[in-house]
Amino acid sequence: MFNKGNMGLLFIVFLIFVGFGDSFLPKPLSTFSLQTRTAINNTVIGWFPKWTLKTNPYKRTEKALENGGNKK
Repeated sequence: MFNKGNMGLLFIVFLIFVGFGDSFLPKPLSTFSLQTRTAINNTVIGWFPKWTLKTNPYKRTEKALENGGNKK
């Protein structure tokens, strides 16, 4: 019953359901598709911590503007 071909087809149907199901399926299934996609997105986003810069990349520019801009 679950051979390689059937598993591949099942995986493709799942991807279509999650990715595009809310646009063409009837109401209870479209809502479930949207909720599934949202849960997967939140899970994947939760795997990565919020990335913050350790330095201020605009510090040199802001300092130059405070000092009167371009000095030659």
